[in-house]
Amino acid sequence: METIIIIVFLAGYLAITLEHNLKIDKLIPALAMMAILWAIIALAHMPVFEVNAELRELEPTHIDEILLHHLGKTAEILVFLLGAMTIVEIIDYFDGFATIKGYIRTKSKRKLLWLFSILAFILSAIIDNLTATIVLVTILQKVINDRQTRLWFAGMIIVAANAGGAWSPIGDVTTTMLWIANKVSAGQLVIHVLIPSIVCMIVPTLIAGGKKAFSGEIDGTFEDNAPKSRFGATMLYLGLGAIVFVPFFKTITHLPPYVGMMLSLAVVATFAEIYSGTKFSISNADGDDHDTAGHHSPVHHSLSKIELPSILFFLGILLAVAALESLGMLFHYAGSLNAAIPNTDIVVMLFGVGSAVIDNVPLVAASMGMFSEPMDNPLWHFIAYSAGTGGSMLIIGSAAGVVAMGMEKIDFFWYLKKIAWLAMVGFVAGAIAFVLMRDFVLHG
Repeated sequence: METIIIIVFLAGYLAITLEHNLKIDKLIPALAMMAILWAIIALAHMPVFEVNAELRELEPTHIDEILLHHLGKTAEILVFLLGAMTIVEIIDYFDGFATIKGYIRTKSKRKLLWLFSILAFILSAIIDNLTATIVLVTILQKVINDRQTRLWFAGMIIVAANAGGAWSPIGDVTTTMLWIANKVSAGQLVIHVLIPSIVCMIVPTLIAGGKKAFSGEIDGTFEDNAPKSRFGATMLYLGLGAIVFVPFFKTITHLPPYVGMMLSLAVVATFAEIYSGTKFSISNADGDDHDTAGHHSPVHHSLSKIELPSILFFLGILLAVAALESLGMLFHYAGSLNAAIPNTDIVVMLFGVGSAVIDNVPLVAASMGMFSEPMDNPLWHFIAYSAGTGGSMLIIGSAAGVVAMGMEKIDFFWYLKKIAWLAMVGFVAGAIAFVLMRDFVLHG
């Protein structure tokens, strides 16, 4: 039965990668694959397990319990994303991103590449790589008219955002997992991973800057940069501030991040409703004027603009991978990999490559069950770096990539051909920097 499980997973994954060729939205095979995998497990009465990280073993459990467990973990991520996406759409409703667009004065593609890469790197460490990508692709759509040029920029934003998220405990789901599980402390994570992450961002950006795609100037316009609403700047700073507030809320209350995100959304939505009562007209992203003193609620409008297919895709892919994890497949795969390759650096780098193909969350979960090293051992920092940045090598290898794929309709194979090798060069360069720092500077 395990062979059938693997065949179904590979077939579903292939259908996702061939989305544009098959002309079927990727959420359809993702949801079908998830449902079929769990149906096979249930009908065949296959044993399911939960990974005990402390004892480094699999503990038998019931299918209802493990499915509810994985649904809960997935729902935490999805509700968090819904909150972040809604806040971003509310900011956009008030044309708040025009405030940032107003600071962009250069038309040089090369200068813009560095500007967006640095912004992605910094923002992703503060508001996580997914939200940073949403924000920057939204700005990108307002600054650059040519779609082919936008695709290149979006690809480089994914690489920079994933690099920026790797060194911050709130920058990526996997680093947050390691942080919550007391495998890394925030301070040591920054000390060990910041410089390798910078290398991972700078090297691909330097190489890309020399390519024809980034030569010359953009055809975007810089006229009328002022927000069309006088509350645009206020909503931008309020919205970003509300997202930044989430990790502080989590630290104080020890509640999951989605709780803080819902509070932040409530605060931002309250101000949006108050401001929308003032008589002024906003022109939204589609160019439609709507009188906010009328019947249009900014919150309802923003919720209707959310990329729901991406949310459903996440649901399908995360629960599909959870099926493999529940059968103990990922745990045994990680264990056999560790036995076959005694060099842990190579194993961890293979985790990075694997995170581009399979979601990095279960891979990191499996690694926490594989290794019993103490808190802040360099191994955990290397896992944080590899899992965070390795996903850039495929468009569907990271949350940032999936969202950018949805927002810009990026083709899987276009990304594989144009961006994947740049991401791989950056990943390897950063890994070398990490090993050199660890062996000769920090623990020499």
